[in-house]
Formats: sequence, C-alpha cells, structure tokens
Amino acid sequence: MVGIQIISARIGRVSGQGLAGNIREYYPRWLLYTLVALLVIANTINIAADIAAMGDAITLLAGGSTRIYALFLGVISLALQILIPYNRYVRVLKWLTLALLTYIATAFVVTVPWLQVMQSTVLPEWSWRPAYITTIVAIFGTTISPYLFFWQASQEVEELTARGQKPLRETPTKMPSTFRRIKIDTLIGMGFSNLVAFFIMLTAAVTLRTHGIHEINSSADAAEALRPIAGQLAFWLFSLGIIGTGLLAVPVLAGSAAYAMAGAFNWRSSLEDKFETARPFYLIIALATLIGTALCFTPINPIKALYWSAVINGVISVPIMAVMMSMASRKEIMGQFVIGNRLKTLGWLCTGAMTVAVIAMFCFQ
Repeated sequence: MVGIQIISARIGRVSGQGLAGNIREYYPRWLLYTLVALLVIANTINIAADIAAMGDAITLLAGGSTRIYALFLGVISLALQILIPYNRYVRVLKWLTLALLTYIATAFVVTVPWLQVMQSTVLPEWSWRPAYITTIVAIFGTTISPYLFFWQASQEVEELTARGQKPLRETPTKMPSTFRRIKIDTLIGMGFSNLVAFFIMLTAAVTLRTHGIHEINSSADAAEALRPIAGQLAFWLFSLGIIGTGLLAVPVLAGSAAYAMAGAFNWRSSLEDKFETARPFYLIIALATLIGTALCFTPINPIKALYWSAVINGVISVPIMAVMMSMASRKEIMGQFVIGNRLKTLGWLCTGAMTVAVIAMFCFQ
C-alpha cells in the first residue's frame, strides 16, 4: 500500500497532473473512460453506504429519523466542499482522522485474547470458499483503493497550485526534500490506516463473531450488537467512529471522482478554485454526493453496498495499478524521476498480488 501510494504521489508531483490527466494524454481513450466510469460508480455507491452508516449511528445515539440525518449530512458535506477554501478544508479533514482512534480505543474496552490474536495474525486460517476469496478482494479493494490513487496524485497537484510551484520535472533541485516528505507522509498515513483497519476487524471478531452474530445489515446493527456484549462505552466509541469516519470519507470519495472526471475531460480541477471558475468539477462533486445521499432513500442494504463497492474497487485496481506502473516508468511523464528498481519491484509485486486475488475470485465462483 505504501509503495503504490508513493508512486501515485510522485506521478502527481513530478508531472503536475493527476492520474486521469496523464492517462488522457498518453493512453487510449477507451481505457480512460472505462476506468473513470467504474471509479465514479464505485465511489458513489461508497458515498451512499457511508452517509447511511452515519445516519444510522446518529439515530442510535440521539433517536430520530435515519433518512433525515442522511439528507442533512449529505447536504452539509457538499456545502463544506464547495464553500470552504481548500487550504482551510484540508485542515478539517486532517483533524477528522483523529476520529479513527475511536476504533482502536474500542478494542481496549472489550476482552481480547491477545495471544490467539497474534497467532492468527501471523498464521491465519485459509479457505478456498468463494465468499472467503471475494472478501479478500474486498479487503484489498478498500485498502489499496483506486479513489486513494486518484486523490493522492491530485493532492500533490493541489499543493503545487496552492504554493505557486512548478512540477518537479521543471524544478529538479527540489526532488530530495519533496520525495522525503512524500515518503514520511505516506508511511505515517498508510501505517495509521492499516492499524485502524486491523482494530476494526479485531473488534468485530472478538465481539460479534464469537457471540454468533454473522449477519450485519447496517452500521446500527453492528453498534447495537456491541452494546450487550462489550458495554455502553464500546457502543458509544464505535458509533462516534462511524460518524467521524464518514465525515472524512465522503469528501475524499466525491473529490477523487471529480478529479478523475476533470482529468478525463481536461476541466479545471482545483479545490482552491471557486465554483464559478471550476463549475464542471464542482458539479461532479455535487452529483456524486447527492446521488449517494438519494440512494439512502432506497431499499439498498448499506453494508452490502459497502462490501460490493469494495469488491468493484479491488477489480478495477488491477488495470489502474498496471497503468500507474507504466506511467511511473515513462520518461515522457516522469522525466529523470522514473521510479527506481526497488519501488518498481514493490509496485509490480503488489499489482501481481491483486491480480491473483481477482482471478481466483472469478475462478472459484
């Protein structure tokens, strides 16, 4: 994950364009439109699931209508993205990451057999059941995820714009400090996100699964099931984590969809721009958020929507990662900063692992 995200960031910083912009310039249009369309669909479904989850969590804590909360959250999230300047809004997103700590805290207020956890972490059980392999693809797809590739590359371009700097291809003397900063940021960010993911799975395993709860249809089901098993504190922590995580995820999902579309059609695409000067870009953010919000008013199961959007992400990650690896090795895109052998090996190993998982999923259905 670190290797792939570093490659995403380098492509943006070196070329001065996001992933979609580079694909538009150097690769076939059919590939560009297919990848961007799948990304936008997966992100919109993901937005719907996140907003529904937040609505469920607020209903559990405060009572009231889940759908009214979902509508309110969707509109508020959209307003923040459009009305607050990027350099201020990005600080809000960074502070919201602290909400993820609630998932780690939850694990420490329940009983965890740590020795068994360590053994199972190092030597997990394996199964060739279709559901098991599909879940592996879903975990990959929600971790090494296309929306993160597009977001990270585009954020590097945003940083260039905000600071009035030129791409590294044109200012090579800034390479050492820039690459060092990208590496440190990515190591910390990806390490933290994987730690949180581990504790989410751990909490679910030692509470819900060990008590025979195998079917969860909403985030409310998960939080409510925790209350009698793990106590009121775990219930509150988990519920607050759902709300904070959703507030963090929705703008990233909508923003990455908009970056991809803007890159595909060569639109202005900066969160620093006002609505009037980047209208198509903001309209994609609005459509993704509002359609996602509208899906909360349908009978769609939010947990299944989240699961299958993760599977879709796992599948479309494979061609996007292959294209990224090709980009990062092309001198016309990266100039003198094509990736070295170590990063190239890591990136292709990651791409290969994702490919094997996706092929296995289709073969064992």
